[in-house]
Amino acid sequence: MKTLNIATACFVNENRELLVVRKQGTVTWILPGGKLDGQETPAEALVREVWEELQIKLAVNDLTALGTFVAAAENEANTCVHAHAFIAQLPSNQKPVISAEIAQMQWLPLHEPPPETTASLLRHHIIPALSSL
Repeated sequence: MKTLNIATACFVNENRELLVVRKQGTVTWILPGGKLDGQETPAEALVREVWEELQIKLAVNDLTALGTFVAAAENEANTCVHAHAFIAQLPSNQKPVISAEIAQMQWLPLHEPPPETTASLLRHHIIPALSSL
C-alpha cells in the first residue's frame, strides 16, 4: 500500500462549522490542503496548498498543530494518507475563493452528523479531535 504525506487545514468559524472542499471529478468532502513537495515541512506545504486552492494567504506561524492521523485515501486506490492536521484562522480581511482543482466548498456543522460523502479522515479522526477542543 502506498502512503501519501499530506497537510490539511481546519478552518472553524464562530458557528462551529468546518470549511470543507470537494475536488473536481469527486463527490467526497475533504479538508483544504495537499501533498508535501520535496523537502517542505507540513506547515510550509499547507501554506502553499491553501493559497493554491482557496487564495488564502497564511503564514506558518498562523497554524496550530491538531495532530497526525492515518486513514484510507479517498481519491487514490490502494493508498493511505499520513495527514498532518492544523487549526488555522481565516484572516479577517480574506475570504476563501475556490481555485486550482477545487470544485466546491461549504461549511460543515460540527454539531451535526457529517454527510455520508465526508472523507474517512474527517469522519473518524479530524471531527472527533476538533470536538474534544
